Amino acid sequence: MSNPNVLPLVVSSDAPCCPPLTERPLSADEAETAARMFKALGDPVRLRLFSAVASHEGGEACVCDISDVGVSQPTVSHHLKKLKEAGLLTSERRGTWVYYRVEPSVLAAMGQLLAPASAA
Repeated sequence: MSNPNVLPLVVSSDAPCCPPLTERPLSADEAETAARMFKALGDPVRLRLFSAVASHEGGEACVCDISDVGVSQPTVSHHLKKLKEAGLLTSERRGTWVYYRVEPSVLAAMGQLLAPASAA
């Protein structure tokens, strides 16, 4: 089921959503994409879940392995849904469990956006 409100964080594996903040001002579309990402990460529970997935062995985690963040399971599901809507996580159902993954291109795009100006 596709969500038309989800903005892609990464256009392709080689082209991040946005240039480094120090390179040029962001366009309206780039700013909207980056803001959606940062808004999703602005909640401590979401940031913990995102970190748990990103740091999990193989870059993929079963929801059963990351749900101990101090909130109920329905709340964990809500936060994971928000991270998916922001384009920060992908998921795949395997039997009864859902596995979440942070695509390497997402982490690269986040790093690119916040990269300091390169020394010339």
